[in-house]
Amino acid sequence: MARTTPQQTDVDGVDGGVGLTALLVAAARAIEARRHDSLAQDAYAEHFVRAAPACAHWPVRIEQVPEGDDDPLWGRFARYFGLRTKVLDDFLLRSVAAGARQVVLLGAGLDTRAFRLDLPSDCIVHELDRAGVLDFKQRVLSDLSAVPKVKRVPVPVDLRADWVGALKTAGFDPAAPSVWLAEGLLFYLPGPVETYLIDTVDRLATGGSALAFEAKLEKDLLAYRDSPIYTSTREQIGIDLLHLFDRGPRPDSVSDLTARGWSASVRTPFDFTRRHGRGPLPESNDALEGNRWVFAHKPRP
Repeated sequence: MARTTPQQTDVDGVDGGVGLTALLVAAARAIEARRHDSLAQDAYAEHFVRAAPACAHWPVRIEQVPEGDDDPLWGRFARYFGLRTKVLDDFLLRSVAAGARQVVLLGAGLDTRAFRLDLPSDCIVHELDRAGVLDFKQRVLSDLSAVPKVKRVPVPVDLRADWVGALKTAGFDPAAPSVWLAEGLLFYLPGPVETYLIDTVDRLATGGSALAFEAKLEKDLLAYRDSPIYTSTREQIGIDLLHLFDRGPRPDSVSDLTARGWSASVRTPFDFTRRHGRGPLPESNDALEGNRWVFAHKPRP
């Protein structure tokens, strides 16, 4: 597949920068949804990919990929995103079953959980992301006449700015249990912004709330610059993830949460590959080696 034009790094919509990675994840979900052994279904993902000129040539099913599952990007990496979707879907459903009725998607991107998951009818899903991303998503969903299964509240805001006021204005109630997802978000943010975000979630989340996020352990991300996943993503679709990731020191957000009384478990994606029988397994020069999925719960008083 031909390489696209290298991305701009700070674009409000989905045409470049981190916004373009939302389309990458959507394409991965589209591919996952059409697999015979799919872990996650997303009927909207393919439509996002086809609506954006930047990715008109991207595949939306594995049969469109010449190397199939041997392709590092559309095979292994896409399967990683499918697995992540399944794991976070399950976390969210368990959290609402335990009583949370407010869902906050931090850096929501092209997430469609409000449309595709069987959430309790009294749930409210707050989607925080930059206006350009949310506007693109709404245009595609409106063209499909898509109707969310629960109340959905888009909150256009840059998470590098003060987003608390926007969330509260949108109706978020800090006194009620909530579940927060930061899926594929934190490693794009400077360390101090991550610290602020985690501190803020702790402040806004009452007892009985839950948080899941993705982190990376590597002290030197460039050590994996030549890994098949990063190389293939750069060469096939022009997204240099390492250029988009913040390479400053990372905070220890798990320790920060536990110091505030949260319980937290840290798992590798490979743990869930083994559980579900699908997904990536470790390999040499592996850009996924340092990825960790964190699941945290704030106890009730």
